Amino acid sequence: MLSLKLPRLLSINQVPKGYQEQGILCGYRPPRSSAADCLLSVFQMTNETLNIWTHFVPAWYFVWTLVGRLRGPGGPEDPHSWPLLAYLLTCCIYPLASSCAHTFSPMSTRARHICYFFDYAALSMYSLGSALAYSAYVFPDEWLSSTFHHCYVPIAVFNTVVSTSLSCYSRFLEVERPRLSKVSRTLAFVYPYLFDSIPLFYRFYLCAVRSCAEPAVALHYKHTAFAFLTCFIFATHLPERLAPGHFDYIALKLGTDYAALLIKLVFHHQKCLK
Repeated sequence: MLSLKLPRLLSINQVPKGYQEQGILCGYRPPRSSAADCLLSVFQMTNETLNIWTHFVPAWYFVWTLVGRLRGPGGPEDPHSWPLLAYLLTCCIYPLASSCAHTFSPMSTRARHICYFFDYAALSMYSLGSALAYSAYVFPDEWLSSTFHHCYVPIAVFNTVVSTSLSCYSRFLEVERPRLSKVSRTLAFVYPYLFDSIPLFYRFYLCAVRSCAEPAVALHYKHTAFAFLTCFIFATHLPERLAPGHFDYIALKLGTDYAALLIKLVFHHQKCLK
């Protein structure tokens, strides 16, 4: 009978510094794991299991939604739906790429960097997809065809390149300058979000002034709240920083903030359909 042996897990003192996470003491997969070991670890409780499955499962929700849109009314034959389809495509790519990155990152130091380069690039592409959706469906009427509207998507493309480059570069600072690495990576993702959200924040302002009752506003508020929650968890290393070793498997920083991000994606997708 064929028997599969799950990889042995290590403590924080048994892995290189570049593999260590603040407040996470156990559950590390061995560096230089084989591809087969990485795949087996998906079905083992490690400190990456939550990361992998909170990306992999929601990705198929967006794949299902995208396929439904392509086959149903308002599909690719309708030019007005193209920004939504592009946005949905980035919603599929980002969690799938991130799931693969977390799965295969312990194969080697080089593989770890490459995996997360693709992860960061996919997240930046999602930001660009959001900008396409905002440009088509969220811009206030008085801003349509303005100079800012014409420049909005090109600037978002530029932000995508800068965000990907800066976040990838931050990985090389992790060991020697961890604080600068953290600040650089946070800035790489926060700035494009803030720029993309300018028309959304302006609509919040208009609704506050005019007491509007748009049905999509509640989803906009929820999406924004989860965006800030994602940033807060990523920047503060909570809750594992407060109780090292108690959240090794169920609340790894990346798992909790990406879970919040995936919930944000769902709200973002729903409001784009409004």
